[in-house]
Amino acid sequence: MQFRNGVFIITEERHCPLYNVGEELRVAEGVLNLPAAKPTCLTLTRDLIELALEDVAYEHYAKGSRQKTKFECGGCTGIIRFEFKKEKEYATIQMRLLAAAERREKVKSVANFAGLLRSMVIFQPLSDDDLLDLATLLILEKYNWGFPILQKGDPASSLFIIITGKVEVMDEDGVTLAEMGRGDVFGEMSLLSGDRVTTTIMAMEPCQIANLSKKNFKHVLNRFPALQVFFYKLLVGRITTINVQRAEELSSGMVGQLGDIPPLELCQMINANQKTGRLKLEVGEKKASLLFNEGELVSATFNGKDGREAFYDALAVAEGRFKFVQGLPKRDMELDVLGGFMGMLMEGMKRIDDA
Repeated sequence: MQFRNGVFIITEERHCPLYNVGEELRVAEGVLNLPAAKPTCLTLTRDLIELALEDVAYEHYAKGSRQKTKFECGGCTGIIRFEFKKEKEYATIQMRLLAAAERREKVKSVANFAGLLRSMVIFQPLSDDDLLDLATLLILEKYNWGFPILQKGDPASSLFIIITGKVEVMDEDGVTLAEMGRGDVFGEMSLLSGDRVTTTIMAMEPCQIANLSKKNFKHVLNRFPALQVFFYKLLVGRITTINVQRAEELSSGMVGQLGDIPPLELCQMINANQKTGRLKLEVGEKKASLLFNEGELVSATFNGKDGREAFYDALAVAEGRFKFVQGLPKRDMELDVLGGFMGMLMEGMKRIDDA
C-alpha cells in the first residue's frame, strides 16, 4: 500500500472541536502528522488516508494554470476545510540550505520558548517533550505601556501568560486592584466559567505575553491533568478572594440578581466560607433550592430534578434572582452530603462549557 506525500493547510473551520485555521496536516513517507499537542480525529485521519491513496493529483490545472484543490473532512460535531499546500521547490543547493537553516531557527525558537516556560511554577510538572508541544500552541505577543490587554465585558477568548513585564488589574473606575508579573496568568476565570471578563487588564510597562486560544486551552487541560488541577485551584482561589468582601453579608442573608453574581460564584462562596443555609434561585416560574451544611451541598431541587442533576442545571442559570437564608432545620442538618463539592463543581463547569 503506497501513500503519497502531501501537506495540507486548514483554511476554514466551523465548530471543529480540535483544529484551528492555519494549522497544517502532513503525510510524509507513510506517516500522518497532525498539529502538535492535539488529539487525533479518526474522521479526519480516514479522509486523509483516502486522499493519500487516490491516484489523482492533489492539485488540478485549468487553462494552463495550477489551482488549489479544496478538501473537506467528513464532519463530526463540526467541520473543517483544507487545501493542498505545495511545498517550495528550491533550484539551488544554497536555497535548500537556507530553507533548512530557517527550519532549524524555528525549532530553536520553540525550544527557547519552552525553556522560558520551564522556569515557571505552573509548568514544572510537565516533561520537556510536553513543554515543546505546548510551546507550539502559544503565540507570543508584545504590548506597550498602557495597552488594554483585556477589557471588562469582553467574551472569554484566550489564556494569557506573562513572560516579561507587569500588568495591573483595574475596576471600572480605573482603580488598581492588583498587579501581576512574570509567570502569572489571567483570563482563565472566563475560560473556565464561561462568563465574560469581569475586570480590565492594562500593561504597566512593555510586556511579552503568551496567548493560548480558547480551543487550545481545552486541549491542554485534557492532555495535561496536572495543569487542569492547577487552573481549577487557581479559579477557586480567585473566586474566594473576589467574594471575601461578600462573605459577611451571608451571615445575615443576601439577595440579588444572578446577572451580578452567577450561581457558580454563589455556591463557591458558600463552600469556601463553610456557610450553612438555603440558597434559593428564582428563574421565572421555576425555583431552585440548594441546601448547604458547613459549605457542603446536602440537597438540591430544580426543574423537576433532585440531587446532583438539579445542582448542575441550577449552575447553568444565567438570569433571575437569588436569596441566601442563614441556618437549616435539624432534619436538614442530618442529610448526607451529595458528593465532593469541587468534583461536582468541575463537572458542572464542564457541562456548561459543553453546552
